[in-house]
Amino acid sequence: MPLVLNAAERRGALVLLLLLSIGTGYDLWRAWRPVASPPPTDARPADSLAVAGRDTAAARGAAPTVEAARTLDLNQAGVAELDALPGIGPVLARRIVEFRREHGPFRRVDELRAVRGVGPRLLERIRPSVAVGDARPQAP
Repeated sequence: MPLVLNAAERRGALVLLLLLSIGTGYDLWRAWRPVASPPPTDARPADSLAVAGRDTAAARGAAPTVEAARTLDLNQAGVAELDALPGIGPVLARRIVEFRREHGPFRRVDELRAVRGVGPRLLERIRPSVAVGDARPQAP
């Protein structure tokens, strides 16, 4: 027996389909639009980096080389410093410190994958911000 709808039921079904289509379109738009990253809070304006009229990479808008030197040593960082990394919260920061305490210092950044909660995407996200210093214990 075919499904027979009266006029009010057809209107209701069309309204539901319209709302579903609008919602799906909005979700797709949000998923595909580029997300603007917020400007760094500690960055100086590019004109303050220019040196007496010279055309420097920083004045042209390229990232200053100071950022490359700002890596966090995984073997020295505390919970608060690790928590400041993108994608790492206080719980994961404590796990990293506990892992380091139980297994010794990290020898490579890739060893972070052994910490529960650090996957390949998170590792690639924080890789530019972390480094591994000397893994040997320091003499007093």
